[in-house]
Amino acid sequence: MVLSLVALVQPSPGRPGLTRGQTSALAPGSILRQTAGMTRTILIYAVVMAGAAFLLEWLEFRHLTHAYSAEIYIVLIAVGFTVLGAWVGYQLTRRRVAAGFELNTAALKSLGVSAREHEVLSLLADGQSNKEIARSLEISPNTVKTHLANLYEKLSVQRRTQAIQKARELALIP
Repeated sequence: MVLSLVALVQPSPGRPGLTRGQTSALAPGSILRQTAGMTRTILIYAVVMAGAAFLLEWLEFRHLTHAYSAEIYIVLIAVGFTVLGAWVGYQLTRRRVAAGFELNTAALKSLGVSAREHEVLSLLADGQSNKEIARSLEISPNTVKTHLANLYEKLSVQRRTQAIQKARELALIP
């Protein structure tokens, strides 16, 4: 807009320029009024075009939902069952730690379980492998095996799962 106004003011060969009276009509205030009017017009056109684009997209969406309604319902049902399955799985496998868990120190002393063996037992209950326990405690895997052998003997069990179950019964671990 401003460039075209400048072109009108500047005379060019073969086209006469504006007279002095006509150039006074192009004062800065009038240019601003014209720019504000154009901005309003552009905004109106933009809103109308956005509305038309939205209407076309809505009509296409409506057509697609009508044409593929069965597939859409199948996907919605599948998503619903996936969310339901994840929620049920979470509810069923969530660890429930008793709020008032108290460590049975008398059982620890009577069995002769050391502090390090108790740490190994806790990590064992968390489901860690021998290597993971060794990394967590910064000891060798052979040392973990030795601690586990001692725990099995002290708890009178032969497997990891039996050791965890017996330790929970004796309140050695939560």
